[in-house]
Amino acid sequence: MKKALKESLQGVFLDAETLGTGHLDTSSLDALPCRLTQYDNSTGEEIVTRIKTAHVVLVNKVILDASVLQQAENLLYIGVTATGMNNIDLDYCKSNNIRVQNVEGYGTDSVAQHTLTLLLNLATNFARYQRDVANGEWSASPHFCLSTYQVTELAGKHAVIVGHGALGQRVEALLTALGMKVSIAARPGKKDDSRPSLASLLPSADVVTLHCPLTAENEKLINGHTLSLMKPSCLLINTARGGLVDEEALLIALNNNQIGGAGLDVLGKEPPPEDHPLLNANHPNLLITPHNAWIATASRQRLLDLTVNHLSHFLHAHSGVNT
Repeated sequence: MKKALKESLQGVFLDAETLGTGHLDTSSLDALPCRLTQYDNSTGEEIVTRIKTAHVVLVNKVILDASVLQQAENLLYIGVTATGMNNIDLDYCKSNNIRVQNVEGYGTDSVAQHTLTLLLNLATNFARYQRDVANGEWSASPHFCLSTYQVTELAGKHAVIVGHGALGQRVEALLTALGMKVSIAARPGKKDDSRPSLASLLPSADVVTLHCPLTAENEKLINGHTLSLMKPSCLLINTARGGLVDEEALLIALNNNQIGGAGLDVLGKEPPPEDHPLLNANHPNLLITPHNAWIATASRQRLLDLTVNHLSHFLHAHSGVNT
């Protein structure tokens, strides 16, 4: 029965390369009761061609909007190998009885430590000091140390977290361990949330860190107005989604010393164009990493295993086959 099911169901993984599967144990993928074809990447017409007869699609960041999905004749299931699902037309899937399943919690520790890495680098001016050491300025110093740039002690400072799921809670624990006071902002657009609004917390915030999904309610949550409410020393961290930040407004705020710095692991368009204003800003208090907060090997293996587990349960429920 398993063999018959595997021969009848077709699946595609549209962008398997994003998981770096060459470094992972992929035996669970091979054991799935469907014929799964893996593609490193898929673009343009390749996407339509590859999903046309597929019953199952696994995808990380490829955009599947209604115009693409309506070309899929047999589609039953989309497994998103990520937490965010803003690349999938969820309304279309709901209307057409297509199950969409993401994976939550797989990268909690990896992203939390990356969040802390960005924050600590900004607070200690690490990149600038490292550059000066590499340029020989420590060796040429008349003193035993360099103290050119300000270093901020985070203990006692006020951190504001937006998004308090598993990841936000893990970051809260790390910041608390540093001796910081932590506040959780109300979810944007949720009028029944009793927690304080982000706007009310920003004037006293020393750190603002984003850990919420991108939705219509919070797009460009960090904008000219919210940036104007922050202290000139406030540090902004975004390891969530680039669309949460108005990048033009952020650059203006940085150039005008309106905030103390920003650490970003995500941008509005990825990969960003070479002429992206933030990439070319060369601002000493701006750190940008290439959306790799989640890529610890353990995190990616957990993501793959959970993806396969979700799909196996779906196939079992819809086939009567013990997978």
